[in-house]
Amino acid sequence: MDIKLEKKKGLRPKHYGYIALGLLLLFTGWKLFFGTQVSTFRTDKEKLSIAEVSQGKFDDYITINGNVAPIATIYMDAYEGGRVTEKIIEEGAMVKKGDIILKLENRALYEQILASESNLALKQNDLRSTRLAFDSRQVEGKKSLATAEYELQRLKRNFAQNEALYKDELISSEEYLTSRENYELSQRQYEIIKLQTEQDDELRSTSLATLDSDLARMQKTLSMVYERIDQLNVRAPADGQLGFLDAEIGQSIAQGERIGQINVLTDYKIEAMIDEHYIDRVTRDLTAILERNGNEYALRLRKVYPEVRNGRFKVDLVFSGEKPETIRTGQSYNIKLQLGESSNALLLPKGSFFQSTGGQWIFVVNPDGGEAIKREIRIGKQNSRYYEVLDGLQDGESVITSNYDNFGEAERVVLK
Repeated sequence: MDIKLEKKKGLRPKHYGYIALGLLLLFTGWKLFFGTQVSTFRTDKEKLSIAEVSQGKFDDYITINGNVAPIATIYMDAYEGGRVTEKIIEEGAMVKKGDIILKLENRALYEQILASESNLALKQNDLRSTRLAFDSRQVEGKKSLATAEYELQRLKRNFAQNEALYKDELISSEEYLTSRENYELSQRQYEIIKLQTEQDDELRSTSLATLDSDLARMQKTLSMVYERIDQLNVRAPADGQLGFLDAEIGQSIAQGERIGQINVLTDYKIEAMIDEHYIDRVTRDLTAILERNGNEYALRLRKVYPEVRNGRFKVDLVFSGEKPETIRTGQSYNIKLQLGESSNALLLPKGSFFQSTGGQWIFVVNPDGGEAIKREIRIGKQNSRYYEVLDGLQDGESVITSNYDNFGEAERVVLK
């Protein structure tokens, strides 16, 4: 008799194999489907700026904004301190070199002049008295020397006569010896007086020379003090326009204090600030163009300042030829500064996408215009209108040049 076998309920070992195989197939399908998907952003095409990449001439220049300034500025500092008593010329007026702008007064300086004049008068009196004393002593010395010379000649002659008489035994030995001793004494006295006279003359010469030098020095000092008095009149150091004047009547001004400036208007320069990104390429003698009322004016970069402040550095440009007739200090101009020679290149119109990508990638629109795909690119130089494309794009391709901030991490943009 057959026995009916009941089927066992639950999972058998072979069922685990089927489950594992099913899970593997499900995972593989999920990877195949979702692995090919990319992050997508959808937007209206009208909201975007789309430009075409083209081959053309790349002008290596940048556009900068500059302000007109005088070709030179001369500062006026107070040579002497004092109180302002008169203001002759106002700010903005044209002046000639040497024109008096301000008048100051300084009581202490006036007192110093009086003291210097008094000391000079005393020194002159001392010199006069010393000269008279030396002159008197010189006269007395010459008189003494003349008397000694006369006495020497007389005693010499007497001694010679007595010597001859003594040899003939006509006079005594005592008389002969006395005449000889008198002659020798007179001779020594003459030498002494002569030496004293020579020393007096030398002392007179050196002393008077020293006194004359001291007197000349005091006179020079006094003349310098008089010059300081003249410097209380603040004068224009050059022809030009009085730019500013920081002084009012009654105001006390310290010595060396800056009180104004003269703008030399024989020519003009243009001062401009440039982004530090270009600091290695901006050098002296670069050329630039200023456009005004349909005319172009050539400029030359004269000076590059070394300091960088707030990410910018300063340059000065001067006109190479003609300049606008109506140019005025403080006017603002847009200037094209040429950094290098023009060349043929692949041109990408500038846009705000650069702020989001740094020029490392861009969204390239498909030929049908339905979508744009993210693509890495390499950008070289740039001017006010174009980027120079070195790699990653082709002539005729269209790209999105507007800002990418709203795209997030999307690598594909669907254009509706």
